[in-house]
Amino acid sequence: MSFRYAELFAGIGGLGAGFEAVGGECVYANEYDKYAAATYQANNPSVAVDTRDVRAVQDEDVPNHDVLLAGFPCQPFSVAGISKRRALGRATGMACQDQGNLFYEAARIIAAKKPRAVVLENVKNLLRHDRGRTLAVIGETLHGLGYGFRHRILDAAAWVPQHRERIFIVALSGGDECDLESVPVPDAATWPTMRAVLHQADGREDAEPPYTHGPSRLRVAPKYTLSAHMWGYLQAYKRKHQGKGNGFGFGLVGLGDRARTLSARYYKDGSEILVRRRGGNPRRLTPRECARLMGFDSGRKSAFRIPVSDNQAYRQFGNAVAVPAAKAVAATVAQCL
Repeated sequence: MSFRYAELFAGIGGLGAGFEAVGGECVYANEYDKYAAATYQANNPSVAVDTRDVRAVQDEDVPNHDVLLAGFPCQPFSVAGISKRRALGRATGMACQDQGNLFYEAARIIAAKKPRAVVLENVKNLLRHDRGRTLAVIGETLHGLGYGFRHRILDAAAWVPQHRERIFIVALSGGDECDLESVPVPDAATWPTMRAVLHQADGREDAEPPYTHGPSRLRVAPKYTLSAHMWGYLQAYKRKHQGKGNGFGFGLVGLGDRARTLSARYYKDGSEILVRRRGGNPRRLTPRECARLMGFDSGRKSAFRIPVSDNQAYRQFGNAVAVPAAKAVAATVAQCL
C-alpha cells in the first residue's frame, strides 16, 4: 500500500528508509544537525530537509501525513548518557531541557496533524528509565491524544551483524493497537556475521559481500589501522578494568563474529568494534563498512552516499536506526493501517 510519512529528528534517514521500502512517501523531514541533514539530503534529493530546531517548527509547516516518525534524541535515556549527565550535574530523561523533553514537540505536532499512526524509536533503556515512569508518561500522552499504544524491543542483530537493541513504540489513532509481536524476526541460525560487512579481515581481501557496491575487492587505507600508541593504550585500559572485575575495554571482530553496538563515540578510537588483522594492529571500521553494518546499503540500486568527513560519518551511523529493523516494523505498521 502507499502512504505518506513525516520525519522528526530524522538523522540520516534510517527510520524513514524502512518506511520508504514498504511503500511510504516522505512529505517532510526535520533534522537540526547540519551534517546529518546534508547526508539525508544527499540520499533523498526530492525531500527539502527542514534544518530548524523542531521547537521553531509551526504546526502548519508540516504537511498532512499518515504516519509520523520520531526517533527523538536518545542521549538523556541511554545508560552512558545518563552516567555522563549525572557526573556533570545535569538532568536526565524528560527533565533534560535541551533534548529529553523534545518528545513533547512530537506530541504537539501529533495533536495538530492527527496522523493515523505514530512510530517512535529510542534506546532500550527508555523502557526502565526512571523506574518505567518515562515510558508511562509517553503512553499516557499518546492515550490522551486518542492513540492506542504498544512497544517492543528489537535487536538489529537479526538483520545486521551487530547487537543493537532498540525500543520501537507504535501508536494508532482511534485507540487501536498495532500488534508488534507479529513483527517477523529471522531465526537466530540465519543471523548475519561480519563477513557480510567487512572489506578485509585477517590480512586478506574478501569476495564482495551481498550488498557491497563497487569493486569486489577493496583494500582498506592504512589510516584506519590503530597506531602502536593507541593500541597499547587500549590494551592497558582493558587490563586495568579487568583487574577491577569490570568489562570495559575494546571489542575485536573477525569474519564469523557479530559486533557490539556501533555508537556515536566511535570516531574517538573505534574501540567497541575493532577488526582483527593478521600480523598487525587491529583497525577501525571504514565509514562504508559502518553503512553496511547499519543496513544502509542493503537493497539499494547504488551505494548510500556519505558526503561528510569520517568523524561526522561515524557519529551519524552510530546515532542511526538500523534500516532492516525499521523496515520490519514498517511492514507491520503498514498492515495495521
